[in-house]
Amino acid sequence: MRMPTTLLALPLILMLSNAAVADDLYKGGNWASLAADRKASIVGDLITIQVLANNTATNSVIQGSKKSSTIDGHLTTGTSFDKSGSLSYGGAYNGEGTSTRANRMAAQLSATVTQVLPNGDLVVSGWQALDISGEKTNIRVTGRVRPEDISSENSVISSRLAEARIEYNGRGFASRSAKPGIVTSIFNWLGLL
Repeated sequence: MRMPTTLLALPLILMLSNAAVADDLYKGGNWASLAADRKASIVGDLITIQVLANNTATNSVIQGSKKSSTIDGHLTTGTSFDKSGSLSYGGAYNGEGTSTRANRMAAQLSATVTQVLPNGDLVVSGWQALDISGEKTNIRVTGRVRPEDISSENSVISSRLAEARIEYNGRGFASRSAKPGIVTSIFNWLGLL
């Protein structure tokens, strides 16, 4: 009696079916309910960074010194020679200097998650270029943020960024006008201002 070809092919089909492996479609760490807000969590996700900086620094130096010396002398010989003299000298110095610097910045920009660290922190990086009436402004922000510091609106304030680096550069007419001219720079270098 002859075996049907389907029975002969059955062991071959069973062998090939065991070699196929399927990935699980469910990823437990990336699941959110339908009512949850979407927050940045993987590389490539966007996040809004609110840059708020208000820094003030003051440095004051007061120095002073005073020195005074006096030498007195009197010479007498006999009854006819009586001379006296006095010498005094002194000096004083008073110096005072104060420097104050205040910076205030408010901006909002989108950044991209560039890396997810093993502890779950997100490394973010973003930049924004503005050109308003010939004034060019560039803002660049990089840093590390904890997922729990991300608000439900998928934004984070810059003070919550660890290892934050915020760069703000501008060029244009107003920036050039704020710089001292060549004559002022020369007088300043000579110490006349």
